[in-house]
Amino acid sequence: MSRLTTRYLGLELRTPLVASAGPYTRTPESALRLQEAGASAIVMPSLFEEEVAREQDELSRALDQGSESFAEALNYFPALAAVESTAERYLASVAEMKQRLDIPVIASLNGTSPGGWAYFAGEIEQAGADALELNLYRIAADPAQTGAAVEERDVEVVRRVRQATRLPLAVKISPAYSALANHAVRLIEAGADGLVLFNRFYQPDIDPDSREVIPRVSLSEPWELRLPLRWLAILRPLSAGRACLAASSGVASGVDVAKALLVGADVAMTTSALLRHGREHLATMERELMAWLDANEYFTVEELRGSVSYAASDDPAAFERANYLRVLRSWNPPNELTTRPQLP
Repeated sequence: MSRLTTRYLGLELRTPLVASAGPYTRTPESALRLQEAGASAIVMPSLFEEEVAREQDELSRALDQGSESFAEALNYFPALAAVESTAERYLASVAEMKQRLDIPVIASLNGTSPGGWAYFAGEIEQAGADALELNLYRIAADPAQTGAAVEERDVEVVRRVRQATRLPLAVKISPAYSALANHAVRLIEAGADGLVLFNRFYQPDIDPDSREVIPRVSLSEPWELRLPLRWLAILRPLSAGRACLAASSGVASGVDVAKALLVGADVAMTTSALLRHGREHLATMERELMAWLDANEYFTVEELRGSVSYAASDDPAAFERANYLRVLRSWNPPNELTTRPQLP
């Protein structure tokens, strides 16, 4: 066992550095290069239930074409291209990655219905994935739907998927829940083996000339790690011995990885930093983490994990209030308010 060895979803990883879902984990060839660069595991981009459903609808319409023609033409069938479906391509990619990679392959699923989530989870297990990440990405825009209903739907999805597969199961959530700690515990009780903090909601832009909505993707920045750090620290004592934790969003350096481990993460996931600096940045992050361990007299990552979590706090909420007050009073304006004007 090396100094950086960790466990995530029951899998032993060489280091806590996991390549999260993104362009570099899309194909077996690209994922292999991530492994060579130092990734200890990869998370594939999500299989979206909507894409599969759209293809099925298009196929159904094509097969119905000519069904009401004259009897003499009843042997007519439209010409259909022999093309793999999105689901078939995804499952084939899972199988090929497992064949070519030595590191764990974590598939990802983004569904719209509890039944759809469960069905594809079983298919992904059959394809050979080491684990499955459920990407709970949904904007609750219906004013008639309560927060409790949104949370109950998430819990039901996890429960159904847990019944459908034996794969280790991680759930990637957003911070946009009114009682996140309670919701996290309910997801664990429903069968989640791990939680990934956090999903990023991509914000649209508006073209003022065409008046059209324009999807835009912005790479995460290091400051975005602060929110996952807070909740990793809060959830560590609640999840200890029951589920593992992964930091996501804003992980850009080895020091960022150390921060995530200090508050309780088992692994740190990164994509934006690799897109900025290349896959080789994984090796840089690993060296930075080792240097931080040496400078702070830790021999292994196990020694520091959770040492700055809320496990030692009797009342995390009160502790957060105290920190809030301290932050508000810690910043002083520029010198013009502290320097007295010179009188003539």
